[in-house]
Parts: sequence; C-alpha cells; structure tokens
Amino acid sequence: MAKFGKRTTAARAAFEGKHNVSVAEAASLVKDNAKAKFDESIEIAMTLGVDPRHADQMVRGTVSLPHGTGKTVRVAVFARGDKAEEAKAAGADIVGAEDLMETVQGGTIDFDRCIATPDMMAVVGRLGKVLGPRNLMPNPRVGTVTMDVKEAVEAAKGGQVQFKAEKAGVVHAGIGKASFSAQQIEENMKAFVDAVSKAKPTGAKGTYMKKIAVSSTMGPGVSIDVSSATGNE
Repeated sequence: MAKFGKRTTAARAAFEGKHNVSVAEAASLVKDNAKAKFDESIEIAMTLGVDPRHADQMVRGTVSLPHGTGKTVRVAVFARGDKAEEAKAAGADIVGAEDLMETVQGGTIDFDRCIATPDMMAVVGRLGKVLGPRNLMPNPRVGTVTMDVKEAVEAAKGGQVQFKAEKAGVVHAGIGKASFSAQQIEENMKAFVDAVSKAKPTGAKGTYMKKIAVSSTMGPGVSIDVSSATGNE
C-alpha cells in the first residue's frame, strides 16, 4: 500500500467526501490546501459533450480573467516595419519575421503566446507542425492574427487566457495562483466557465458541460457543481 507524506495525507483528508461543491467552496478548498514551497498554479479542467474532431463541435476562444493568471507571459510577434515597432512598444518579448521563423524551426521556442499580422501568415504557416501541437499557432478566431498588435500584446500580457477543446472534449487552463484570495480564484473561475459556455458550438448535442474540476499544481482535485459555476442554480 502506498505511503503518503504528511502534506498529501492532510490534503486528502481535507478533500475527503467533497465532490460537486460550489465554486466558492472549491476555491477555498484548493487555496487552503496548496502547501507546496512555491506559489502553485490553480488549474481548471472541463469535460464537454463535444467531439473536437468535427469542425462544428470545436470549442475555442479567449477570456480576459478579472484578476489575471499570476503568470508572466512571454509574447512573440511576427511582424515587419511599423507593426514590429508597435509590438515592441507594447511590450512584446520577441519580434521578428523570417529570422524568428528560423529560430523556431531550429527548436528554440522562448514564448507562451504567438501573434502575427495577416501578411506574415505565409511565413508563420511553415511552422504549423511546430506551433500547432503546442497550441501556439496564431489564429484570427482568437485574435492572434491581427493588425492591432498593440491590443493583442497588451491582452496577452494582461492575463488573457486561450482555451481549446482537446481529445475527449476536455478544456483546461491555468486560472490563477495559490497566492490569490479565494474570492479572486472564484471570480476567475466563473469568468472562465462563462467564456467556455458562450463558446458552445452549433454542433454540440445533449449536455454541453458534463464535469468541472479544479486543483492546484500539487494538490488534489475537487469536482464542482456545474450549476454553481454557470449561475444556473
């Protein structure tokens, strides 16, 4: 039988018998039991009633969390000329064109978000096999292919979160840090769930939101009552 450390044992005891709790209770539970020596991330996972292999059931979008994510987001921008200067002024960490493409092709990806102006997509398109699997490929549907690079960079730096349904219809994202207050975690959680709810695709059939769970990086997860998260109590 596996033996657990004191921290893990205490966390498991705190979560025992807790399932389908309210958003407020989940936020407090996860925050209070994030006992690692670093500032743990708070992560949400949602199981949706969709099959993302079908185009009309793909769930994708962005949301600007009211309290940000607590993470420092490194932003790369593919642009030339005035737009490249605009990106740098807005705080982009990396700006380039063919030179940046060659860097990425060489295996160096030192960024968490990738933005491109429309004219650069012929260049960025060559990186589909590299950026696609990492969910970094610029996409006009989520505002990362745009001429307004200033707004896109500032949104990314300000805590905007991208989400996309993966296999089995699961959407997950980091929505804060254990150092946030329980109320901040709760508000971020509700904002994320609301964004995913509004992104419901036309091809979704039956129950759209099947399960919602939240956890910290090193802590147990707890399931949330869907009606509590969606406000349909």
